[in-house]
Amino acid sequence: MSDQEKHEFLPEPNACSLPSQAEQATGSFKLSDQEWKERLKREQYHVLREHGTEPPFRNPYWDTKEAGTYECAGCGKPLFCYNTKFDSGTGWPSFSQPVNAENVGTTVDESYGMTRTEVHCSHCGGHLGHVFEDGPEPSGLRYCINSASLNFVPEK
Repeated sequence: MSDQEKHEFLPEPNACSLPSQAEQATGSFKLSDQEWKERLKREQYHVLREHGTEPPFRNPYWDTKEAGTYECAGCGKPLFCYNTKFDSGTGWPSFSQPVNAENVGTTVDESYGMTRTEVHCSHCGGHLGHVFEDGPEPSGLRYCINSASLNFVPEK
């Protein structure tokens, strides 16, 4: 089976693929709903402000290996570095740790009959994805992040 054929399907819903129903986090960077809509592309708004989830394997950063930093698409806060990115097999960018623990926040998400930990930008409150305790060492964490919530800045 070719790589393209492998990714022609969408896997069954799992903890990574379900949108969050946690309350919107807040940060010091605040805009009105209309300002967010003007600032963000439609899919970015859906993920960052409505807690949506993009399709796996059909997003720009799931297999990016280039050196650089992943910033919040809402406010530009540096979130993840390329050298903590790994292939989790989920179809979303996965990282073992943030650039700085203070740049991301977490919220308990008890939607869909499960308890997950939602990850959001601590500066603008934008929904990024979820963090799970099945990642590589040294952290043991897997930050499963939506590409739509990120902008990639290549290393110079």
